[in-house]
Amino acid sequence: MTDKTTLLIVDDDEDVLTAARLLLRRHFGRVITQTDPGKIPELMAAEAIDVFLLDMNFAIGRNSGKEGLHWLGDIRQRDPNAVVVLMTAFGDLNTAVAAMREGATDFVLKPWQNDRLIATLRVAADLRHTRAQLSALTAPPPEETMIAGSASMQRVMKMVERVAGTDATVLIRGENGTGKELIAQELHRLSARSDAPMVSVDLGALAESLFESELFGHRRGAFTGADSDRAGRFQAASGGTLFLDEIGNLPLALQTKLLRALENREVTPLGADQEIDVDIRLIAATNQPLEDMVARGEFREDLLYRINTISIELPPLRERLEDLPELARFFAAQAARRYRLPAKEVPAKVLQRLAQWSWPGNIRELSHTMERAVIMGERDALAIEDFDLKSRQVDAAAETLNLEENERRLVQTALQRYEGNVSRAADALGITRAALYRRMEKFDL
Repeated sequence: MTDKTTLLIVDDDEDVLTAARLLLRRHFGRVITQTDPGKIPELMAAEAIDVFLLDMNFAIGRNSGKEGLHWLGDIRQRDPNAVVVLMTAFGDLNTAVAAMREGATDFVLKPWQNDRLIATLRVAADLRHTRAQLSALTAPPPEETMIAGSASMQRVMKMVERVAGTDATVLIRGENGTGKELIAQELHRLSARSDAPMVSVDLGALAESLFESELFGHRRGAFTGADSDRAGRFQAASGGTLFLDEIGNLPLALQTKLLRALENREVTPLGADQEIDVDIRLIAATNQPLEDMVARGEFREDLLYRINTISIELPPLRERLEDLPELARFFAAQAARRYRLPAKEVPAKVLQRLAQWSWPGNIRELSHTMERAVIMGERDALAIEDFDLKSRQVDAAAETLNLEENERRLVQTALQRYEGNVSRAADALGITRAALYRRMEKFDL
């Protein structure tokens, strides 16, 4: 799907805005720039902004970061789900921690590294999408409760309510797109730590070379490019919740470092010689069979014990189809509001067709599907032809017999499961990268 993320970049330096616009417009759907932070309220009223990239200092000679913190608070007050990344040329440890505690998603230093800035904003955009999904699953639409009517989701939510008030470590398991981070958010919301931040780290997207700096922080001069002190995610989450997503993707060498920090509840920033105590509640998530990985020597058994005090298994959407009608209608209404389109009815015959699809991408796939249908639909009610079902719908009777269709489905499922990572998808399918590329071209994936 084409990236539809809308970024708003606010900085009083036109050169910075120009550089950011030229870099980021190739990677995100829309990039809006503004030199005057006073225009933020007006822009928020007129635009559906997904991610804010906000300078912390707007007056020459000022480097306290107070301006950025003020506008961070203003943005969050207007939209509690807003995703804000702060940037400054005068970053220090205290400012970074203050920004994260006030609700900033991340903190980048100028001059930025292009790859790192893009990666940071992609994570921020994913978080915005996750928060939108969380609204679908936990916010009380009209009637009362979250969309979890199926028996399997009722069991999940009862367990969430039971363990949320404790500080027990929780491991959330489930396929990609089932809502693991949403459940982590709900655990945090219902906990005694809800007034403190929940800090998320996607370990699957974190380069090994950045692991210690990102999680434990660093001191100025610790390595090339470390122009100031930077708080790690453990410190930013202290007093609150640390969510480690895709923990099964962590290499063995880094698992040892993570285990030490979790056991001692202390971290040593790169370039520092003293440990820093941290007070976190840990929630981890994975789509991989960690016990099998332990047996193969790919995951530390002691780390599994450490993160697996409570295990919550999320069902795939195909196993909770009772929730599909309400979820589909919610996502349709959400898309209509987001794109300022008329509300669209989702007729029963459309829901019946949607229920026939296996949904390998789970709730995330359903959200994208409904969004596309609302944009493409030209009538008050959605119709079958508004959905891209022809290329995906598999006739149930032929599902195990049609070799080519099954091959296409397996390739698509592998790519979705590993979020487009061709190397990992090829390994899972037992073929080479070149063979997978040929099949992707053959099936137009």
